Amino acid sequence: MQVKSRHHLRSDEIDEIEDHVAAQLDVAVDGDAYELVEFEDSDDELVLVDGEPAVLYVDEEPFLTVRGANEYPPENRVVTVDAGAVSFVSDGADVMRPGIVKADADIGSGDLVAIAEESHGKVLAIGRAKTDGDDMVGDSGKVVESIHHVGDDLYEFTA
Repeated sequence: MQVKSRHHLRSDEIDEIEDHVAAQLDVAVDGDAYELVEFEDSDDELVLVDGEPAVLYVDEEPFLTVRGANEYPPENRVVTVDAGAVSFVSDGADVMRPGIVKADADIGSGDLVAIAEESHGKVLAIGRAKTDGDDMVGDSGKVVESIHHVGDDLYEFTA
């Protein structure tokens, strides 16, 4: 990924990111240096927190990246998948109902979510819910659209 621009964020921009992530995920992102990175070949905007890619803007909404969610584990908006779904989710597949073991009830259709694996709680992907959290566990159907996952270009990005 070719970097188009990179600049430090103002304190009000940092406050907006921290407040939004705290309200959505009940987690405190905390760092000394925040930089916004824009890319040549993508509309993605990434926020580096102390040099690490921690926040991604998805449709102008700040949300933790996979690496950010593993650094600052979210308390809300988490969808947990079983071991059978791990390889598919890690490769960027959308999440299907049969692979889900639990989902936060406060997830609404259209919300950004963190997708974690069951045994260690590690976040594998970030996605957009296609249904409410209390309707995610079941027998069939796609319920989370994958946006960013372990091993993709954003995950591999280094400052």
